[in-house]
Amino acid sequence: MAKPEITKEILIEELVNNYPFSVRYLMEKGIRCIMCGEPIWGTLEEAAQEKNFSADDIEGFVKEMREIAEKGGDEPLPEKKIDVRKME
Repeated sequence: MAKPEITKEILIEELVNNYPFSVRYLMEKGIRCIMCGEPIWGTLEEAAQEKNFSADDIEGFVKEMREIAEKGGDEPLPEKKIDVRKME
């Protein structure tokens, strides 16, 4: 069965089930799509609007996630290194 297309109308549950990279992608944008082990309900657009992202931001998320998916987005994303000394 083919994966659903990534759109602003895609349900968060469908997005994370079909595109595992989306969990980390969205968390890095400040959109938590899994809370206490349960997926957040609603669409990508609704989740982004709850965090006050604009329509342009949301379209940008869709475009970026489509590009990641086309490049084999199910591969792990590179780890980001955080220098905790700079957090003081």
